[in-house]
This record gives sequence, structure tokens and C-alpha cells, in this order.
Amino acid sequence: MSDSSLTLETFFSGHEDARQLFESVRRLIETIGPAEIRVSKSQIAFRRRTVFALVWMPGQYLRGKIAPLALTIQLRRRDVSPRWKEVVEPSPGRYTHHLELYSIDDSDGEVGAWLQEAYTAAG
Repeated sequence: MSDSSLTLETFFSGHEDARQLFESVRRLIETIGPAEIRVSKSQIAFRRRTVFALVWMPGQYLRGKIAPLALTIQLRRRDVSPRWKEVVEPSPGRYTHHLELYSIDDSDGEVGAWLQEAYTAAG
């Protein structure tokens, strides 16, 4: 559930590196089309009719060498790219792909293509 008092500023407070990575993802999505952004305590969702992508900070949950930001993309197929940290099928025909983001260069054309696919399916 989204808390309307949460903003991008409060979500990323003290995490400027993660905020910059978020902005690179948001720019990619904006080139595809309009999407609603919902901020909650644990993640930021991008949605059309349904959620198609999420970003979250692994450091809220994990310790050690971790990415400043993770991008989760919902696809209707399992993508086999070695870039994914993890791919799970929470329900038949719905695949959740987790990608670690370390630099803005990680938000490249390949990620844009995955976001386009997810965006189209969420329409």
C-alpha cells in the first residue's frame, strides 16, 4: 500500500547514489510513455494499468557488497540474459526479473527494451 506522505525525496534521503540511478531508469521509462509513480516505504512502482517495474534499495534488507539500487521488471516470459541477479515465476506466465544497478551506464538500451516490453504488457 502506498503512503501518500512518502515522496522521492524522503525515499532517497541519504542515498544520492541510488537517486541518480533511479533518475536514469525514470528517463528510460519517460522515453517509452507516461507512467504513474507510486512511492512506498520499501519501493517505487512504475505502473500503467498494472505495475510493470519497481526500484528498491537492497541495502534496506541486505548487508555486504550490494548494489545501490535494484530494478525489478515484470515480463510474461523468462528472459535468459546473464545480467539478471534473479528471475522468479510468482504465478504462471508472470516472471519477475531482478537487475542490480551500480552505475547509470547499467540503464542501457537492453534495459530500455525490457522496460518497453513490460510497459506494453501493462497497458
